[in-house]
Amino acid sequence: MNTRSLRFSKMHGLGNDFVVIDGVRQPVTLDADLVRRLGDRHFGVGFDQLLLVEPPTRPGMDFRYRIWNADGGEVEQCGNGARCFARFVRDHGLSDKDAIAVETAGGDLVLHVEADGRVTVNMGAPRFEPADIPFEAPARALHYAVEQDEIPYFLSVLSMGNPHAVLTVDSVAHAPVTTLGPKLEHHPRFPKRVNVGFIEGIDRSHVRVRVWERGAGETLACGTGACAAVVAGRLQGWLDERVEVELRGGRLTICWAGEGEPVYMTGPAVRVFDATLNF
Repeated sequence: MNTRSLRFSKMHGLGNDFVVIDGVRQPVTLDADLVRRLGDRHFGVGFDQLLLVEPPTRPGMDFRYRIWNADGGEVEQCGNGARCFARFVRDHGLSDKDAIAVETAGGDLVLHVEADGRVTVNMGAPRFEPADIPFEAPARALHYAVEQDEIPYFLSVLSMGNPHAVLTVDSVAHAPVTTLGPKLEHHPRFPKRVNVGFIEGIDRSHVRVRVWERGAGETLACGTGACAAVVAGRLQGWLDERVEVELRGGRLTICWAGEGEPVYMTGPAVRVFDATLNF
């Protein structure tokens, strides 16, 4: 770290919690060890992900957005974090725009701050080719049989800028999220690991979802996981274009017109407190 103190905000999107750091107006250098120490909920600040706001690297973009999981691994995308990112740059005077263009390792995003304070994120179009996810498979398919403990699980697999596997279940309350989730996360067919979503259909416009997040475990909400679950249900023909997704931390609205089109996610973002960490 280049300074002896670090200003940050603690934020959450439906209970998916973040430390957000302004890397525009203060020098910041992060490594995996520092992220893990900050992410420790007993000896550090505690978070699911750490978000870093940086200046853009390309013309036409407003910011660069980097994401680390609590285990110290840098990842490509985080939907709930994107909403918090938009609120952060507005609340801290870094931008007064209603539409904010940001670079991420998983692709460019446009974040729209709504009049009611919620944030809509254009998450981009999902990708399905196995090499783009990445996922070990000879060709694209609607479902893939992935064996774990000699049991085949039929998964929808796609990328929302980060890799997702989605399993349809009768009840998310009784789904093996904390047992099957980590096993599938580290399955050898996912060379960069995977986020594992469990989806329960209520009707054509309402689902319940739980997500085991790569590098973070089960969180109260996962924005890209909600998007991936709706995309999977849409492709299978049992969900409409606009879907309310019920997560443990609250609800998101997900809209997807179909293949080749971007996924839109709308939900809240809350700033809990601002603080300075002294080293």
